[in-house]
Amino acid sequence: MNDPSFFTSRRRLLGSATALAAGFAVPAVLRAQEPAKPAELIVRAWGGVWVDSLKKGVSDPFTAKTGIRIRHDLTEDNEIKPRIWAAVQQGRTPPIHVNWDTTANATSSALRGVCESLADLPNLAKVLPLAKPIGLEGVPIVNLYSYVYVLAYRPEVFPGGAPTSWSVLLEPRFKGRIALYNDGIGFHPVAQVMGGGKVSDIPGNMEPCWAFIRKLKEQKPLLGEDPDFTNWFQKGEIDVACTISSNAREAKAKGVNVAWTVPKEGAKVDTDGMWIPKGLTANELYWAKRYIDFALSTEAQQVWLDGLGLPGVAPGLRPPADLVGDPSYPTTEKDFERLILIPPRIQAEHTAEWFARFKEIMQS
Repeated sequence: MNDPSFFTSRRRLLGSATALAAGFAVPAVLRAQEPAKPAELIVRAWGGVWVDSLKKGVSDPFTAKTGIRIRHDLTEDNEIKPRIWAAVQQGRTPPIHVNWDTTANATSSALRGVCESLADLPNLAKVLPLAKPIGLEGVPIVNLYSYVYVLAYRPEVFPGGAPTSWSVLLEPRFKGRIALYNDGIGFHPVAQVMGGGKVSDIPGNMEPCWAFIRKLKEQKPLLGEDPDFTNWFQKGEIDVACTISSNAREAKAKGVNVAWTVPKEGAKVDTDGMWIPKGLTANELYWAKRYIDFALSTEAQQVWLDGLGLPGVAPGLRPPADLVGDPSYPTTEKDFERLILIPPRIQAEHTAEWFARFKEIMQS
């Protein structure tokens, strides 16, 4: 479906951690005596299972190790981005210390020059190459895991087995009972294919995408954010959805009979990362880097990403028992061959345009 080398070539281990550590020179800033600790760090996050898992795997253990309180800001990533850009441009203190962000959004911030360098994080020498961004100078962001926008569904409405095609979204019986993200994120490449187009035509010719979304609008889909999908499934308000597998898995953990699949047309795969806006004080910058470095550790990722059901970048992670062999937990080249990748830089340059077009269609 799409060239998997972007991920698979970056999922090969870099050699033994011992050998790598021996060849890694810790920068002077990290060898120096630790600077004063701020009372707290503000980390932007998504709500629901996302912030719950981050708190359990990264934030609470970081506080236990350092004594620094972590406050989670749940402002949506697209809403906080212009606020950060404006603060950096005007020389003001940014509203957060660490941004947990989509790689596409983070790439747009990196291209704008508002990100601090993370090249001196010690754990970068130990994680899989997927952690380092592609198509950017230096390391203004670090990727933390990959994820898939699956077709989630209620098994009772598919007694013959999992749906095999995204075309089920257009079935009359699901009118008013399907769900998408409110900006269409994760769905644009699938819509391109379903509209008869080619992924390789993105971004040059996306009329097939918009044609399919216009058809889908007639189905009156529910539109929301991550926590909404879990709630909608839990309340029995939807039967099918395009969502990140973590949301369906969380609904299942709450006792909802829900499953998910990667249809024959494929599904979008992506990554999320973390970055630090420019404008922090020296001690805040130091400890913000320590927070992200800890988020790269096997210790943190094993707990954090177990909660999300996502494959991370720390080597040696054990997949959750319920996701071994699951198409939403890709780890091999064969797994990635089923998925659709849109390079982060293309997403960074066109996502705002795609979001606006999606909303325009849905609101017309």
